[in-house]
Amino acid sequence: MKLNGSSEEKKDTAARYEKIALDIAYGILNDEWKVGEILKGRSTLSGKYSVSPETIRRALKLLEELQVVSVLERKGIMIRSKEAADAFIKEYQSKDRILTLREDIMNLVAEKRAIEDAVLERMDSIIEQAMLLRNIGIIFPLEMKIPEESHLIGKSIGEVRFWEFTGATIIGINRYGHLYLSPGPKLTFYAGDIILYVGNAANISDKVQKYVYKG
Repeated sequence: MKLNGSSEEKKDTAARYEKIALDIAYGILNDEWKVGEILKGRSTLSGKYSVSPETIRRALKLLEELQVVSVLERKGIMIRSKEAADAFIKEYQSKDRILTLREDIMNLVAEKRAIEDAVLERMDSIIEQAMLLRNIGIIFPLEMKIPEESHLIGKSIGEVRFWEFTGATIIGINRYGHLYLSPGPKLTFYAGDIILYVGNAANISDKVQKYVYKG
């Protein structure tokens, strides 16, 4: 727990000193502080920003590395370059924009994963229900392919009285990849047709198979 707290504290400190450096750079860019002007020591800035001297030291070190200011021993902080301050601001804005975009992308990825997990969960439920229903052929249609020797070939749905002999209702005919949904009584059976049917009898598939292969 102590390590986690320390890590969060370091993260907060880093963000704070960068923001202080950015605020000082904005002050230089907006002529709040002129080039060549010497600011008072770190303690003054520490009081202004209500942070520790160490945080101010890190902010000034960052600005000094970028040649925005020079820290003069026992004198203060001298403003060196307005152009360097402007460059730092633009670089920071670009960095901040990239980090924001990265955070947005990470959030979108997390949302995508959550959606995918939800879809997979629902798909599992659908498959589970479909497997249960397939066994009795209530909602998920059962299939039966008409063999070449079937007595149904050349006859219409109305002629063979399919439902009367099997208890199954034909809801479609798949003929070589073309699906005829809700075929009427005049549709004629061909060898290779796949009958799609539903029914609620426990042995519905056996009845259909016996009838299709009969004679």
